[in-house]
Amino acid sequence: MSVSVAMAVCNGEAYLAAQIRSILPQLSAQDELIVSVDPSTDRTREVLDSFQDQIQVFEGPGKGVTANFANALSHCHNAVIFLCDQDDLWMPDKVKKVTAAFVPGVTVVMHDAKIIDADRKEIAPSFFAERHVKHGIYQNMMKNSYIGCCMAFRKELLDVILPFPKELPMHDQYIGIVGEMMGTSIFLPEPLLLYRRHGQNASAMHHADVKQMLIWRKQIYKAVKAAKKKVKQNDFSRNGRL
Repeated sequence: MSVSVAMAVCNGEAYLAAQIRSILPQLSAQDELIVSVDPSTDRTREVLDSFQDQIQVFEGPGKGVTANFANALSHCHNAVIFLCDQDDLWMPDKVKKVTAAFVPGVTVVMHDAKIIDADRKEIAPSFFAERHVKHGIYQNMMKNSYIGCCMAFRKELLDVILPFPKELPMHDQYIGIVGEMMGTSIFLPEPLLLYRRHGQNASAMHHADVKQMLIWRKQIYKAVKAAKKKVKQNDFSRNGRL
């Protein structure tokens, strides 16, 4: 099963090389690591250049992380697509174990992660336990369980999710919910990633007030409603595409 890794990068010098080195040994000749890089003020370009024969780099749109990921996804061609942040570390058997979970009908695979700090000291042994993750379209519209760095999905989802809707609050939440509409999502309990939590990558969701949360929920509901129409029009399962 061929793999595309979609990485969005901006000012990622500090941890980028280590992240790429944790990924490349897991990829075969048919796989691809796609990097969309937004304008950066640090040595991000130099880091990427040092891997130039092993990765594919594309200019990002410079319009934020969601647009940067959309650009990376638009260049992915393989059967299973992994979302990838610039500052985490993949466990050595992540690709093998995640791809094995894509039995017929499975559209999205999530796996657990250990949470570490900037110095790689463990903060929490399980993202799943901290977040109380669960399946369900409605449940994940109210409280998101899907985090991109722990997610992979079938390429057929691209026909539904791209282009991302305007004002989409979180691309990973959207992809996870659409995946549930198109098939089955699986949550693997094994931590296959070291999720690095530091000052520069703190999610806006942790700082949002109630009003902003309500706005985001309205936006994700609107996006999911539109995606549902696309899913019905394509009927992927009946057409044998999943």
